Amino acid sequence: MRKAMLLYNPLSGRRRQADVEAVLSILRSARVDASSAPTRAASDATDQVRQAIVEGCDTIFACGGDGTIHDVLQGLVGTDAALGIIPLGTANSLAHDLRMPLSAQGAARAALTAKPRRIAVGRIAYQDFAGSQATRYFTVLVGIGMDAHLFHTLDPMTKRRLGMAAYCAKATRLWLTHKMKNFTVEIGEAGQARPAEVSQLLAVRIDNFGGVLRQLAPGASLERNDLRLVLFHTRSRLAYLRYVLRGLFATNWKIPGIELLHSTSAVCRDLAPSGGSGTHPRILVQADGERLGTLPAEISVVRDAVTLLAPDWGGRK
Repeated sequence: MRKAMLLYNPLSGRRRQADVEAVLSILRSARVDASSAPTRAASDATDQVRQAIVEGCDTIFACGGDGTIHDVLQGLVGTDAALGIIPLGTANSLAHDLRMPLSAQGAARAALTAKPRRIAVGRIAYQDFAGSQATRYFTVLVGIGMDAHLFHTLDPMTKRRLGMAAYCAKATRLWLTHKMKNFTVEIGEAGQARPAEVSQLLAVRIDNFGGVLRQLAPGASLERNDLRLVLFHTRSRLAYLRYVLRGLFATNWKIPGIELLHSTSAVCRDLAPSGGSGTHPRILVQADGERLGTLPAEISVVRDAVTLLAPDWGGRK
């Protein structure tokens, strides 16, 4: 690491500027030419990353939560620059999975001795809220269905004020009241497309989320070149609750109507006929906790996509 740019979300989780200044001090003490800038908007972060690389940065730090990492990732895929993480967000799921120190100073020191590793990322093509086709890369997960509805309706101010409690409260309310709708999914398996009908789909890349849902999709791993799909073939609220409790207590419960499998692709479509009345509720899509748009959506894997800095790859599965 010779030259680094720290991009931080000025509105994310905890106090920002003091943490960023502390990280800059640690990196500069290690003779790294380091500078920082706030992310202006999700759409601008890609340009900020690319400009930093043009100016000679070999490492780009995402200073914030999974959403900030998601924004920075868009400009890094396919480049040689490394992605560093300073976990300053609410959930910090990717940082938990990488077993990173959760303090800004600890993460900065770990980055100086971290081993760069080239990994695959997920890719989703979807329809944005204006009706246009769009694509995004992701490192944590894609959620389609009630999971995405949570992020779509969660108030950002409440999230900043209450942290994980805001997620839990909103999830509980949706579990009690949300009207689930089925959609179709075609799963890529050994060169064949397997059809299914589900009320929710998760496409997961990490094993340990930390917190309440520390193991949302057992078998997922950044070391793999595929996705861990969680298919909800049921609309049973009890099945949803049992699946959450399974993750909470890290059990191996088999939940009827919920299936886990590995795949490299999934294509999701709304069951409602196209061109129908505008009253049909849209089925929403999120990636890494960021609201994206609606179906149709195609999820795939991009191999050898980005260089990631992590403290200890040797102990990972």
